[in-house]
Amino acid sequence: MNAFVRIVKRLLLVVCLAAVIACAVTVWEGYSMYRDALAAHSIEQVVEDARNQPGYTPADELPQRYLDAVVAVEDHRFYSHGGIDLIAICRAAFNDLRTLSLREGGSTITQQLAKNLLFTQDKRFTRKIAEVFAAFDLEAAYTKREILELYVNTSYFGDGYTGIGRAAPGLLGTSPARMTDFECTLMAGIPNAPSVFSEDPDAALARQRVVVQQMEKYGFDPGDAGSAEGGQ
Repeated sequence: MNAFVRIVKRLLLVVCLAAVIACAVTVWEGYSMYRDALAAHSIEQVVEDARNQPGYTPADELPQRYLDAVVAVEDHRFYSHGGIDLIAICRAAFNDLRTLSLREGGSTITQQLAKNLLFTQDKRFTRKIAEVFAAFDLEAAYTKREILELYVNTSYFGDGYTGIGRAAPGLLGTSPARMTDFECTLMAGIPNAPSVFSEDPDAALARQRVVVQQMEKYGFDPGDAGSAEGGQ
């Protein structure tokens, strides 16, 4: 019996050691990916390039309702974390391990911005680690409002529209500044699955209701977005 227990302990030790080594290798590969991205284009350069894109819309020209809706549905702890949300990461990691997928990313708005600016959309653990390093640097260099502004201007909304400044006229027929409360919450939900929500009105409406629920849950005022009229 004692011999069996010793064997089990040794096996557990080997498994733990292998897990630590695998994690260390993944972190190093993620860091290397980030350094390679910076070697090609600095953060300052990709931010400047984003700001020079047609339709780029400063935060001061966007409805606060829209900005609040984005935070509520994408990253409700955005204003309190330093680039990553450990609670969201742990929850996503548990669900991903349970389903053996990368369905949940646990990414913050800052991490998603890093992906938009520096990386591809491929779902890989290495890229997720690279996002973390990039998120820390973005948080150190830019204010929360600047990060949120950059995020909504680099997010893909489907139908070939990148950025709220192009998506609002293209999908709604109006400028971002003139979006109603309903339209603000509708647009806040689309980047989660742009190819679906930009083409399926029923799915987009269901997502809009989720956005309103998230706003109410986390203390943001959805205005008229939850009413039957909702500015539709």
